[in-house]
Amino acid sequence: MNDHKYNVDKSNSAAAYWQESLRLILGCLVVWFLVSYGAGILFADALNSIRIGGFQLGFWFAQQGSIYVFIVLIFYYAIRMNKIDRDHGVHED
Repeated sequence: MNDHKYNVDKSNSAAAYWQESLRLILGCLVVWFLVSYGAGILFADALNSIRIGGFQLGFWFAQQGSIYVFIVLIFYYAIRMNKIDRDHGVHED
């Protein structure tokens, strides 16, 4: 009977782990989409009224800014995923 309780707790833990992981992935994808498609294409005309280093902001995001944001996203994802792994006891340290 205790085995059943252990299995239920384990499956709840696995579900919580995947829910947190998917929430992180979806959040990163939303930021990725907004920066790459939104700032680089959809809102480029509005952002072009702002200048950074002599370049229009829409152009800057399409050429440089999105790359910087993507690099930050990679590090953010790695740090958060490590924390989620540790919280759920599946880390590889």
